[in-house]
Amino acid sequence: MKIYLGADHRGYVLKEKIKAWLSGWKYSFEDYGAYKYDQMDDYTSYAEKVAPVVADDIHARGILICGSGVGVDVAANKFDGVRASIGKNKEQVRAGRNDDNMNILVIAADFTRDEEAKEMVKVFLETEFSREDRYKKRLDDIAKIEDNN
Repeated sequence: MKIYLGADHRGYVLKEKIKAWLSGWKYSFEDYGAYKYDQMDDYTSYAEKVAPVVADDIHARGILICGSGVGVDVAANKFDGVRASIGKNKEQVRAGRNDDNMNILVIAADFTRDEEAKEMVKVFLETEFSREDRYKKRLDDIAKIEDNN
């Protein structure tokens, strides 16, 4: 599994911490920016880089970070095949992976403590999609919605 990271200026510091955690956990990842703190950057740039790569690879996962989490969540979900969601806590993230095959974890940097973020990232990477029939049906329904819009 490869992980793709993206964050605007409000998520930059947390993204750098996540990179260190991923390295320590021996995960392969690619950083799509921001590569330095730039108060004038926009979250849309990073969502637009990460989302299509994750959508095109069923084995990939993404982590996007901005201040509220809402911006990158909305932008990423504009791409067919993306199932991005803001992580609130590790239990919610586990459910999102298990039930909905969430493929992009969104973190609200302004509202998430480092330890919470670390727990959510770990659970996001370790939890597999359950593949229960009812959950697969829901993903098929989402794909039909994407095809029709």
